[in-house]
Amino acid sequence: MMLDTHQSVYREHLLEHLVLGELLKHSWIHDNASLEISHPSVDRAGYDVVLESNGITRHVQFKSSARTAKTSRQNIHMGLSVKPSACVVWTHFDPSTLELGPFLFFGGGPGEPMPSLSGLPVAKHTKGNAEGVKLERPNLRVLPRARFSVLDSIPSLYVALFGGGSLVSPAEADSAHL
Repeated sequence: MMLDTHQSVYREHLLEHLVLGELLKHSWIHDNASLEISHPSVDRAGYDVVLESNGITRHVQFKSSARTAKTSRQNIHMGLSVKPSACVVWTHFDPSTLELGPFLFFGGGPGEPMPSLSGLPVAKHTKGNAEGVKLERPNLRVLPRARFSVLDSIPSLYVALFGGGSLVSPAEADSAHL
């Protein structure tokens, strides 16, 4: 188990790949392999990935926390609010095994805009400037955990992202592959 904070970017990317892999697997088995994934060239508008399935496009900001973490909020980029059907997926994971879930979801229904970020507190830098003052980060808002929906599985997350679509049961998928 690696808890080294110097590896946080590595872990962040690893968890993103694990979630995307599970969503792709779900799409392969249950939704005609319809999921497409795109990554922005620059991190300017607050989203990490663009997901598209069955005509629904989602600009997704990924967050992650160990299941044992006490994190009660996340800083969310205001740029998401102008993207159609944007959302935030906050993945909890087991720090020993990297088992995924539960997932916290903040967003509208498939094809709907994200709930407004207005009225949320402006985030501040974690470190103070030369005078020790923690300056505001005007493009970020503090979103409390209570505003997220809790989803227990990848299938639940997939439905939150894209709706029911042409979902088939695992038994139907198995019989189709025989």
